[in-house]
Amino acid sequence: MNLEFTNSDSYRITARHYDHAYAVKPDLVDIPFYVELARETGGPVLELACGTGRVLLPTARAGIQIHGVDSSTPMLNILKANLEREPKEVFDRVTVFPADMRTFRGQQKYRLVTIPFRPMQHMHTLQDQIAALRTAAWHLNQDGVLAFDVFYPKYDLLMAGIGQEFLELEWRPTPDPVRVVRRYFRKDSVDKIQQNFTATFFYRTFQDENLVEEESEPFKMTYYAYPQLRALFLLAGLEPLAEYGSFAKTPLDNQASDMIFLLRKARS
Repeated sequence: MNLEFTNSDSYRITARHYDHAYAVKPDLVDIPFYVELARETGGPVLELACGTGRVLLPTARAGIQIHGVDSSTPMLNILKANLEREPKEVFDRVTVFPADMRTFRGQQKYRLVTIPFRPMQHMHTLQDQIAALRTAAWHLNQDGVLAFDVFYPKYDLLMAGIGQEFLELEWRPTPDPVRVVRRYFRKDSVDKIQQNFTATFFYRTFQDENLVEEESEPFKMTYYAYPQLRALFLLAGLEPLAEYGSFAKTPLDNQASDMIFLLRKARS
């Protein structure tokens, strides 16, 4: 693995809990979808916003060469530690570029570029959204495919529960099974014009049900309407090949839980 570091300090607290938290999230079923795509293309794959390697590592374990891009030093530090525990053949399949997905330009083109688990929802302006999609398009070869997902917005829930805190996830960190970490979520505001919401994650560590540590980190997420995404594709020079409403490849309709797209460079 090749890895250098940036100065970005984003996700400083969340990075330390990230792998534990999402390992216990019951509705997170995207990994087989992305690994299957990687197998179909044969690699190498470019993954934008690879984080701690939640999708990147299973792809490398499947025998696929994969290059990851991320701007968060805390997340990349966890990825580096995760990779050091992998067998050499997995380690050697991974190259990581510390860079911003809006501006990154690498040295090669790819048959598959992925943006898994909603990094596009951390692009909060029209300029950022187009720039991220153009980065992906720039790295596609002639027959290359871009795959990414965002959640299907549930408009009846977006304005609900502002200011309320609730328990979202719970896990026992190793190597200390006596302790329990609980992640709580509080939605702080919703901006219907800019289509985003702000929130706070609280990480509380308990021992024998006594609170021994509390950490918090702000969080912001943008949501999309389907026609808006189709317009963004046009602006970025992309066109859809397929679209799904779930990682089981169900139709993108009113029952959809996600909006998942396979795109290619637009044909002139």
